[in-house]
Amino acid sequence: MAYDFTEFKRASESSLEWLKKEYASISTGRAAPSVLDRISVSAYGSSMHISQLATISIEDSRTIRITPWDKEIAKDIDKTIRESNLGLSVSLDATGLRVSFPELTGERRVILSRLAREKLEEARIRVRAEREKSINSFTKREGEGGYGEDEKLRFKTELQKLVDDTNQKLEELTSKKEKEILE
Repeated sequence: MAYDFTEFKRASESSLEWLKKEYASISTGRAAPSVLDRISVSAYGSSMHISQLATISIEDSRTIRITPWDKEIAKDIDKTIRESNLGLSVSLDATGLRVSFPELTGERRVILSRLAREKLEEARIRVRAEREKSINSFTKREGEGGYGEDEKLRFKTELQKLVDDTNQKLEELTSKKEKEILE
């Protein structure tokens, strides 16, 4: 009898995607439109993402150009980016906004690297919680007479391999982000 690890695999992928999104929002001093993904602007009576209100393009390695489709919204976008505490400088001109990414200091790089490690630990906690759910499911089925001790041990070993594989992927993602931050 085989145990279905689909739920654990889905949760593991979810943790990986969550970590990718978290890392996308960490500025590394290079122009990255994904940093703006979490920012919502109050416009037209609702909260909207900048990408729903404007064209976002990269001007150079440290600058993003935001060209609103409605010029009246430019001031709202400007205000929202300034209030977001992302450490970006914004300048408003006739065609839209220019968002500049400042050069990272050594101290700021260390702080961002530490933040990346904290996000990694949060993702690992999610994976451990899912592992516990699966183990509890094994134990419950074993109590109902569904699995024997040998099967339970085999399932735990198989589950641990999946956990190790997920943790390896999370670690690789973190190493890549830290390298980006520290360069």
